[in-house]
Amino acid sequence: MPQAQPDLYTRSSSTADGRAVITRRVHAPAEVVWSVLADGWLYATWVVGASRIRAVQPEWPNPGGRLHHSFGVWPALIDDHTEVLTSDPRRELLLKARGWPAGEAHVRIKVTPTGADGSIVSIAEDATGGPARFIPRAVRQRLISPRNTEALRRLALIAEGRHRQTRSTTQTTNRTDGFAFSGVNQADRTTAHRD
Repeated sequence: MPQAQPDLYTRSSSTADGRAVITRRVHAPAEVVWSVLADGWLYATWVVGASRIRAVQPEWPNPGGRLHHSFGVWPALIDDHTEVLTSDPRRELLLKARGWPAGEAHVRIKVTPTGADGSIVSIAEDATGGPARFIPRAVRQRLISPRNTEALRRLALIAEGRHRQTRSTTQTTNRTDGFAFSGVNQADRTTAHRD
């Protein structure tokens, strides 16, 4: 049986107070990563444990904006929500993620551009309420870290796929812009492709 390849793009570190920070290099610009974070409907595709999204407020990802999600495995789903506490567009989100009866947590996601086609994304999380607060921080962080490592892997896959798709579409458009289509001007060709 082949062995899984090591994840060479992800690393873990700790803050002075013992919170784990998971960091991943993403082969997509910060704007593309932010576009995934800003689309609340995608939350359940990259957040480990989220099963579905029930609603996203129009304010998301601005402070006070909420997305309403469910977690667990059907039919034992629990409905709750995540709220944006602070937002620095294209750079940082601080979320209050609720998952009662387990509790709630603050989740900080930072996006740092590293060039035209890359960025560094980090995530730090810790319980702020509920029964999870009674678990010693070191134990909590050992439980949270693998989940956040997988969450960043999923986020990276979505952002990188979106970036490849955008680049492919741009390259295709650039290749066809110089060609003349018999009997069709540029405006008509653009309209025709929208159908």
